[in-house]
Amino acid sequence: MSTNKEDQARERLIDLAAEFYDQFEAGDIPSMEIPTRTKSNIEYDEDSNVWVYGDRTSTRSANSVRGARKLLKAAYTIEFLARQLEEDRSSTLRELYYLSESWDAEESHFSNQDESNQLVEDLEIVSGVTREDFHMRPEESGATLMGPLRIREQTRRGEREIHCQEDVGEGGYQIPNNPDTIEFLDHDIDFVLAVETGGMRDRLVENGFDEQYNAMIVHLKGQPARATRRITKRLHDELGAPVMVFTDGDPWSYRIYGSVAYGSIKSAHLSEYLATPEARYVGIQPEDIVEYDLPTDPLSDSDVNALESELEDPRFQTDYWEEQIELQLDIEKKAEQQALASRGLDFVTDEYLPARLDEMGVI
Repeated sequence: MSTNKEDQARERLIDLAAEFYDQFEAGDIPSMEIPTRTKSNIEYDEDSNVWVYGDRTSTRSANSVRGARKLLKAAYTIEFLARQLEEDRSSTLRELYYLSESWDAEESHFSNQDESNQLVEDLEIVSGVTREDFHMRPEESGATLMGPLRIREQTRRGEREIHCQEDVGEGGYQIPNNPDTIEFLDHDIDFVLAVETGGMRDRLVENGFDEQYNAMIVHLKGQPARATRRITKRLHDELGAPVMVFTDGDPWSYRIYGSVAYGSIKSAHLSEYLATPEARYVGIQPEDIVEYDLPTDPLSDSDVNALESELEDPRFQTDYWEEQIELQLDIEKKAEQQALASRGLDFVTDEYLPARLDEMGVI
């Protein structure tokens, strides 16, 4: 069953195709203008605290063979997506790449999946519609929720209500590709704890942390998928739940926090839809490594380069982050979340997180 958002998505796709037709009819060379998708055209918006595209644009034009092929692929993709929406079907990004092999014009075939992925992102940008509303999805991320929340979700078999503690197993409720199809019915959530690793997520659930503290545990599963970031934002914006991000203590994990809080460069066109600027970091700190004498690994050259880069990153230019990053560069060590187990399996839920969250005024 189509929704207003899906009808809008199909209408915008058809509008894009109509623009190509109008250009042909006017005797103009068909073209499509999009923001320049390079790091130099990404800006940190201090008002909204998210990454956004700058003013620079580039034009995909049929005035060259290469440009004409790009627009041909765009036209075929638009036709496929519009038909998919009309038939109330869906597909994965991987399927789109292989599907192009069946298109009758050989020049319309994608050379690799990166090319088809980028084209879908281009269509998101120029249409102002997300790929989820195109019924496009990535391969399953497997990220989950566990906590005191009752939801209603739309499925092909109709609506169903689920409590994300009482009606799910230890694995939790799997986040769907498009979290906007979920309706929040009732909750007792005091805060959201977004957790990087599966092992730590399982430890928290086994120890009953979600029940004891009315916490919604969101498994980020490493660098979080768009669906994971979207539902985290909805939990904050619609339910007023503070979002805390619990990761390993290394520069790559700090960037996981950054993508949740401020958005990522790759999805800068969706930052206001995906990012939660109010999210706070409750992960392993360099000062924890020193204070608790945690088991560690030495920083690699790439770790050092990443930390030095973060010192120049607007997302980390605060007194707190500068102090922590400088300390980490000084001690030359990093530590995983599960290093806390060196003090016992219950240390993280009985002492570490309660102390951190109390200090931050969350519990």
